[in-house]
Amino acid sequence: MPTPDQSSPVPARNTPSATEVLYTEKLWPSVWIWVVVVGLSGAGILMFGPISALTGIIAALALLAIMTTMLVLSTPTITVTPTTVRVGRASIDRKFVGSVEAFTKDEATAERGPRLNGLAYMCFRGWIDPVVKIEITDPADRTPYWLASSRKPAELVSALTAPRG
Repeated sequence: MPTPDQSSPVPARNTPSATEVLYTEKLWPSVWIWVVVVGLSGAGILMFGPISALTGIIAALALLAIMTTMLVLSTPTITVTPTTVRVGRASIDRKFVGSVEAFTKDEATAERGPRLNGLAYMCFRGWIDPVVKIEITDPADRTPYWLASSRKPAELVSALTAPRG
């Protein structure tokens, strides 16, 4: 029976690979947004119904398809790997991530409003109350922090403060 070579390094089992996803979240619209989309689509029947019922139904279906496509395509994703953070269209190396804080209710409203720095990268949705503030420490980047909506802010903070790969 062959024995393992004692001089070969043994990979650490708990070390995540650079491509392993530690956290991911899609900021899908809330149920009430979809109800509004269906309601606005139904307005197509009212607008085009006087021409003909079929025209009204076609208009309603076209409006529904357009609004659904727009919402799906504009839904951002938050992804954290051991080496990078991606929020919407922005991406940064984790070595440039400083402190991370989660805010809810009145504090989240203040972060999105009066306390918001105009240079911050913003990726928040009105239908998601909690926000996470991610400090950016890259000296070449004028952006002081990212502010992103999250339905699971504690999990996002935990993923961002976990040891880096």
